[in-house]
Amino acid sequence: MLYNPELKGAPNFVPGVMALVLMLVCVMMTSISIVREKELGTMEVLLVSPFRPILVILSKAVPYLLLSLVNLIVILLLSVFVLGLPVNGSILLLFAESTLFIITALSIGLLISTVTASQQTAMLLSLMGMLLPTMLFSGFMFPIENMPLPLQVFSNIVPSRWYYVVVKSIMIKGLGFSAIWKETLILLGMTLFLLALSLKKFKIRLG
Repeated sequence: MLYNPELKGAPNFVPGVMALVLMLVCVMMTSISIVREKELGTMEVLLVSPFRPILVILSKAVPYLLLSLVNLIVILLLSVFVLGLPVNGSILLLFAESTLFIITALSIGLLISTVTASQQTAMLLSLMGMLLPTMLFSGFMFPIENMPLPLQVFSNIVPSRWYYVVVKSIMIKGLGFSAIWKETLILLGMTLFLLALSLKKFKIRLG
């Protein structure tokens, strides 16, 4: 209320929409694209090609990274020119933090692809595993402070919770990196852990 005295809706739902869209696009599309290769039997063909497995993974992830950045730009343009919600902080910092969050989501999608064998299973797991936590435990719909203690603890493992705090701090409060360094380190740690786990399981599964 301190940064939104008129109680407008845009400052509340725009950061949440950013977290939701980026999470779902990255996780669902990445997991489905890799599982599709497994179903068609072409993943083995790719792995026996001169390209290393890490290059195959990057070739699947990079397009969705670019697509998510385009989605981010569209959301920001709509928020500024249609909803009248300017970005009070640094645009470059917002893009850097969003890129980090996108890579985190891509790592989750890759991890889901290693434990599923069909596109339907991957889509269901992505929707149920990412949509509900993002909406319920990011602070988007319900304040985390009002939740029971076990749910507050569980929300700490949801990446969108930390990204939601980052977006609000940059867009609405106009703060710099000194105010969001903790959330950035948490997202970075999640990204490195998920990426390492995904790559390890990906190699073991296809080996």
